[in-house]
Amino acid sequence: MSLRFTVSKSDGDRRPSDIQGEVNQLFEGDEPNTSTAAEGEDAVGSEVVVELKGDSNPKESSPFINSSDAAAEKSQQYDGKNMALFEEEMDTSPMVSSLLSSLANYSNLPQGSKEHEEAENNEAESSRKKPIKAPQLGTLMGVYMPCIQNIFGVILFLRMTWLVGIGGVVGCFVIVFICCSTTMLTAISMSAIATNGVVPAGGAYYMISRSLGPEFGGAVGICFYLGTTFAGAMYILGAIELLLIYIAPKAAIFPLEGLEGAEAEAALLNNMRVYGTILLFFMATVVFVGVKYVNKLALVFLACVILSILAVYAGVINTGWDPPEFPVCLLGNRTLVSKNFDVCAKTIESANGTVTTQLWRMFCDSPLLNATCDKYFVANNITQVQGIPGVTSGVLAENMFGTYYEKGDLIARKNMESVEDQDDPLTNSNRYVLADIGSFFTLLVGIYFPSVTGIMAGSNRSGDLRDAQKSIPIGTIAAITTTSFVYMTSVILFGACIEGVVLRDKFGEGVHGNLVIGTLAWPSPWVIVIGSFFSTCGAGLQSLTGAPRLMQAIAKDGIVPALRIFGHAKANGEPTWSLLLTVCICEIGILIASLDAVAPILSMFFLMCYMFVNLACALQTLLRTPNWRPRFKFYHWALSFLGMSLCLTLMFICSWYYAIIAMLIAGSIYKYIEFAGAEKEWGDGIRGLSLSAARYALMRLEEGQPHTKNWRPQLLTLVSTDSEQNIEQPRLLSFTNQLKAGKGLTIVGTALVGSYLENQEQTQRAEQALRKLMETEKVKGFCQVTVSSNLRDATSHLLQASGLGGLKHNAVLVSWPRNWRQGDEHQTWRNFVELVRETTAASLAMLVPKNIAAFPSNGERFTEGHIDVWWIVHDGGMLMLLPFLLKQHKVWRKCKIRIFTVAQLDDNSIQMKKDLTTFLYHLRIEALVEVVEMHDSDISAYTYEKTLVMEQRSQMLKQINLSKNEREREIQSITDSSRGSIRRKNPAAVTTQLSVTEEPAADSKEEKPEEEVQLIHDNTTPSTPATPATLLTPTEEAKSPGEQVQRTWTEKCDGEPAKPPGAATPESIKDIFNMKPEWENLNQSNVRRMHTALRLNEVIIKKSSEAKLVLLNMPGPPKNRTGDENYMEFLEVLTDGLNRVLLVRGGGREVITIYS
Repeated sequence: MSLRFTVSKSDGDRRPSDIQGEVNQLFEGDEPNTSTAAEGEDAVGSEVVVELKGDSNPKESSPFINSSDAAAEKSQQYDGKNMALFEEEMDTSPMVSSLLSSLANYSNLPQGSKEHEEAENNEAESSRKKPIKAPQLGTLMGVYMPCIQNIFGVILFLRMTWLVGIGGVVGCFVIVFICCSTTMLTAISMSAIATNGVVPAGGAYYMISRSLGPEFGGAVGICFYLGTTFAGAMYILGAIELLLIYIAPKAAIFPLEGLEGAEAEAALLNNMRVYGTILLFFMATVVFVGVKYVNKLALVFLACVILSILAVYAGVINTGWDPPEFPVCLLGNRTLVSKNFDVCAKTIESANGTVTTQLWRMFCDSPLLNATCDKYFVANNITQVQGIPGVTSGVLAENMFGTYYEKGDLIARKNMESVEDQDDPLTNSNRYVLADIGSFFTLLVGIYFPSVTGIMAGSNRSGDLRDAQKSIPIGTIAAITTTSFVYMTSVILFGACIEGVVLRDKFGEGVHGNLVIGTLAWPSPWVIVIGSFFSTCGAGLQSLTGAPRLMQAIAKDGIVPALRIFGHAKANGEPTWSLLLTVCICEIGILIASLDAVAPILSMFFLMCYMFVNLACALQTLLRTPNWRPRFKFYHWALSFLGMSLCLTLMFICSWYYAIIAMLIAGSIYKYIEFAGAEKEWGDGIRGLSLSAARYALMRLEEGQPHTKNWRPQLLTLVSTDSEQNIEQPRLLSFTNQLKAGKGLTIVGTALVGSYLENQEQTQRAEQALRKLMETEKVKGFCQVTVSSNLRDATSHLLQASGLGGLKHNAVLVSWPRNWRQGDEHQTWRNFVELVRETTAASLAMLVPKNIAAFPSNGERFTEGHIDVWWIVHDGGMLMLLPFLLKQHKVWRKCKIRIFTVAQLDDNSIQMKKDLTTFLYHLRIEALVEVVEMHDSDISAYTYEKTLVMEQRSQMLKQINLSKNEREREIQSITDSSRGSIRRKNPAAVTTQLSVTEEPAADSKEEKPEEEVQLIHDNTTPSTPATPATLLTPTEEAKSPGEQVQRTWTEKCDGEPAKPPGAATPESIKDIFNMKPEWENLNQSNVRRMHTALRLNEVIIKKSSEAKLVLLNMPGPPKNRTGDENYMEFLEVLTDGLNRVLLVRGGGREVITIYS
């Protein structure tokens, strides 16, 4: 961002270069430039450019409102020396004076109708900028009147009387009360949210998205948009109904004359579709051409609404002494369609005698008195009743309770006798007033609810209000109170003034085709007809104006990638693409063509929107977030929860299948935004709820260790980075992903060497690299980077500090150290062995994949093969659980599990196999079982040879830090002592066998107790004979002096390769006698371990050389640290010749159980 300052003439001649230099010094710390004085005259009118670097966050993410303006006043912050103490913070923390100035000058006029109108009027003067006027609208014109206009609508004029007639005064009053209570509770919640800070344009969408997060905000915002769009369709259908039925019936393209039943209904719907489409495109054109016309007509439409309602109340008062003449003709108790006859009588008396009427000819086959007539017509008399008996007539008692009809039922008067033959079929049905739809209580709720929507009109205009936090609550609640009073009194007054059959006559067929509410109006029915027509047209225009802007706001937020195209607009900001989408969706509602069918649809969307407004308020109140400080104090979480419950109840009362469809739409949008939408952080309540839920769950986890059935691998994956903070073992994260069928915690950590203050940039780069790789490998979890003075401490800190409370890792995944035999890598394997010790001390499981580069990526698939488990000691069941988890992943799904265990000399291998098969059956794990018998055998010469080389190499590694001369002398001393020693410590032990028998365990234990460490070390179970380790291709050993010594033991003096360990030849026997002195100096504990490792390695290679993965118990390190390098050598020998190996070490607790 850059700011431009224009230099004007002042008292002191200052050159623009000087000013530019001082600005640079002020903002960036540069030295001011110096120039010649000749440039002074050119200074006037020059511009100084200031580059301000920022993150360009949206306003809601900034530390204070309108933060971009504060940078312009930065130069004033350094004036004077009183604030020198805070000079360091000036770049990030503004002075209070500048902050207050920014707040005072804050304006938030949305790019709404007002700006569009100004843009259109000033297109020719676009180069001339006008200052933005401060908002001037008060509570009355800014909130109250728009809400009144939006709430009063087509339902009041076209369906209210019918609702009272069908549901009765009591039933309809209950419906009105429930719906108005719902909107009042929603208005209270909305007022709390709207007064908790500045609400920009966007209304309900903005409030919900900033309170419940982008997922809920986008889903509910789109539902609100659909509701507003379908409301436009409903208003248009209402206007067409008024036009074709009450204003100009002759204008119908599909004539209704002579049609009955389904044909008449189809013709009416087709007329609605044609005229509705024409009116929709006309309104869309008006909106497209200019919103200014809609805004100028808004007051006219509002006047029509107010005048129409006043005319109804005047008519009610007038019926007290002068009720209007609207007779209704009844045959028996059935209401007749009045347009087919002129006189309500069968015959009339004239000078020529008795003459039949048009009514007679409707039911008889001729106008003669002896004609054959309809049986019901003959048996019942004609009665004429007053359609509007008046408020003092006592008709309220008859209309107190409802009468529900099936489609096609006759509209009959209550408490009136008629002669009717039940076996006689209904004829001449088109002569009677019939119910056009089936009616029931829930349908009435769905049809009525749209008449109480529109309460968001004030919050949508928050940017135009002088004091939005005061006007929105007062204006909205006052508007709902006013409209609720009008609706409730209308229910009572309609029931008290109008005859029941007229109330149930939806289209006024019994009162000469008049609008029923119009018959009550004073001075003329046309006041209501014309007023309601214009008010519905105005409401339709408002919907077509508001819905595209709502869609544009959602699209511009970028939370729904598929809707980004609808964020584009014309040069003046008109949302052209959004308007086109709105017209297309609105056309769907018009093609439905029935006002009664469209109303429940938009009821669903509005109810869902109101439900989430209440949820947002309840959530913020219960969470007690520090930022929740609404100025409107008359709210409570219980009221919001009640409003939310009412909304949800009304959704299913209106239409359970529409409710399910609306929820599915909202749920689909929610999941789409969650997976594909842009990540937004708006400080929403859902994030706060997540924090509270996480805190509660963590506190619960602290209560005790999880049960074995709930155990799952919570992995701490340790990776290393290179000098550029790139991950060196990416396949380790692939393997982590493959192990995550347990759905446990995953923490990926790395350690850096140095000081945290000096390595912050490297830390951030390493964290970004971890996040990127985790996203690539689809590992869901957390990353953590620690910095310490050395790698060992940093890794230890990771091991100790990762996790929180009860949500800590229980297993550590780390790769086998590469090239550990190389002299310059000695610290790597020492760190590894210390890590094994620390995990054992912390009772953590440990997984060590060897040759991790050979492991499969997530994109590979094994179509066949085996996962071999070598179960040597019981480690709590980790070896059983891990292959099961791996098989849940698509990489290993086709592999079969084989489990090998080792039987000693005194074991019953047949019984062992049977028991293991039963155990696996109870564990519900499918696997092949095999018991490998390993009998005691003599220790071979090859074992002594390997042990000797290992110990010689260990001695050399201990001298790795000596000086060069000292190192050479030490190596020579080791070599001389190993080759020159002829003395024998135990002559009785000399034999001519190829291998020397191991000393009894008891003796060795007495002689060297500190060295008696088992190959397999487990701190929870007794030690047992050891077995194989893991699969990995051994790395090529470095050419160190110790390895040169090895060649003297593996090659003859003539250079021929040595024979295999088991081959007995005279030459080898001769070699044994020659080398015996060196063997006697060997540590016998090391000899026994090497013997075990070699024997197990032979068996594993024989059985599992073709396996895709080999899992085996990992021996524990020696207690005496002087044998660490020997420990690494044992593991290398154990896994020699295997491709993929996973060394597993249990954490000291059971992780798998046979119980449910």
